[in-house]
Amino acid sequence: MRYSGLRVIKEALTGHKGWKPAWREVAPKRAYDYVIIGGGGHGLATAYYLARNYGAKNIAVLEKGWVGGGNVGRNTTIIRSNYLLDGNEPFYEHSLKLWEGLEQDLNYNAMISQRGILNLVHSDAQRDAFTRRGNAMILNGADADLMTTEAIQTRYPFLNVNNARFPIKGGLAQHRGGTVRHDAVAWGYARAADSLGVDIIQNCEVTGFRIEAGKCLGVETNQGYIRANKVASCVAGSSSRLMSKADMRLPIESHVLQAFVSEGLKPILPGVITFGAGHFYCSQSDKGGLVFGGDLDGYNSYAQRGNLPVVEDVCEGAMAIFPMLGRVRLLRMWGGIMDMSMDGSPIIDRTHVESLYFNGGWCYGGFKATPASGWCYAHLLATDTPHEYAKEYRFDRFEKGRMIDEKGVGNNPQLH
Repeated sequence: MRYSGLRVIKEALTGHKGWKPAWREVAPKRAYDYVIIGGGGHGLATAYYLARNYGAKNIAVLEKGWVGGGNVGRNTTIIRSNYLLDGNEPFYEHSLKLWEGLEQDLNYNAMISQRGILNLVHSDAQRDAFTRRGNAMILNGADADLMTTEAIQTRYPFLNVNNARFPIKGGLAQHRGGTVRHDAVAWGYARAADSLGVDIIQNCEVTGFRIEAGKCLGVETNQGYIRANKVASCVAGSSSRLMSKADMRLPIESHVLQAFVSEGLKPILPGVITFGAGHFYCSQSDKGGLVFGGDLDGYNSYAQRGNLPVVEDVCEGAMAIFPMLGRVRLLRMWGGIMDMSMDGSPIIDRTHVESLYFNGGWCYGGFKATPASGWCYAHLLATDTPHEYAKEYRFDRFEKGRMIDEKGVGNNPQLH
């Protein structure tokens, strides 16, 4: 079934009796060509592009909970491609271009809003760094605009550009950046993948791998053993726990990242704004709530809840940049499990076990990378060669000293 305005009108006039489920409820078959572990945005996107781009027919996506219940539905919805390094910028720019055509591609309203993102500058050194970043973006085909203080004041009149402690000296804007409805991304990819014959199996937890003579033959699940020609891990913050079942130790740590939503307000933020003197970012949802977040909690954890010191730190950042928020009430807060790699950049690669593949280490960047991650992972699974945009995202970069370290903090995942 294709969605359209005419279809909505027809269903409204006929009691909405013609709508069908967005995807099928299926039991797992005994064997598949491809088994993708993880029914989040990356896993579903991988399945969709594997079926669409390469004609694969026998694909299963195994999700231990429900579609949209993991990190894909627990983030702050920002999309952007404002990266510096050659290993990252082409990949994220490809992802942003895929976002721009996603709704037409999937025939699904993902509420993509390219309202722009602005990274504020508070010092001369920071302006120099953002100028370099903007030039790198332009060289890789992305858009970048180094805005003056006057231009920022015109677009965001509520900002105190002359603040004695954090004066705003400009900002780096990417006007094609913005936000997307996160759970709609999961539902849209699930529906599109299902329409191509992909089996989406919920409440199916992988409990082990069957490996013989160095080759992965399939997975053990709470619904029985499933044979597979190729097995692909795509489980974000649970990567270390899952891959330990294959006796693999990853260059990844799991940390909690908290996010927050305020009560609904009248429109005040036309785009996404990030604080240049601390880790704080904020946008406004279509329902009026301010969606914001900050740093990781720092310690290793698999819990989906955080602690109060980080709440205080994020709120201090909010007050520093938006003093007007002092009387706004916090509606809710939550935590997601971040798979933090040792250099802050992801991994899309084959493992040393034949027929076993890995996608993870997305740190803060997982949601905005969803389309490109699925695109490149599908290419790897179908061809056994890395995609051009993901050729640097390999395990051996840590061994060979070719780290992709955007922030320059070395092997300290809690700082990325």
